[in-house]
Amino acid sequence: MAATKRRDLAEVRRLIDAGGDVNAKDPIQDSAFLYAGAEGFIEILELTLAHGADVRSTNRFGGTALIPASEHGHVEAVRILIAAGVPANHVNNLGWTAMQEAILLNDGGPRQQETVRLLLEAGADPGIRDPQGRTALQNAERLGYAEIAAIIRSSGRL
Repeated sequence: MAATKRRDLAEVRRLIDAGGDVNAKDPIQDSAFLYAGAEGFIEILELTLAHGADVRSTNRFGGTALIPASEHGHVEAVRILIAAGVPANHVNNLGWTAMQEAILLNDGGPRQQETVRLLLEAGADPGIRDPQGRTALQNAERLGYAEIAAIIRSSGRL
């Protein structure tokens, strides 16, 4: 975890080669895989996936790596995590999916728009409601994210 947090690819590789477990969690329930995905550390993310990362593992919020990657708009990490099989409709302990976090916790800009598009293409359900009973479309409209609302409407997934 320390090497991952420092974004030290060479050290992460050395530790994995020495038998380090990419799924081992620290006291706050982060693993090298979860942290690299959440922070968009692409090279480390790919390395952990190549060495057996558990794509269904969850962090302290009960979320997969895809949820914070989506929140932060790490588009390439989102692509990689979707391709690796991280569930697109996982709901974390806060009651949010990756799509809800991409909308609720960012600015609705181009990276969030692409993230929502990728999630929809991966089968994410925009009809899953947040704890307040709102869908992704309702949240996008409420926050004034017209582009994201249009992407959701045009997906045919309503």
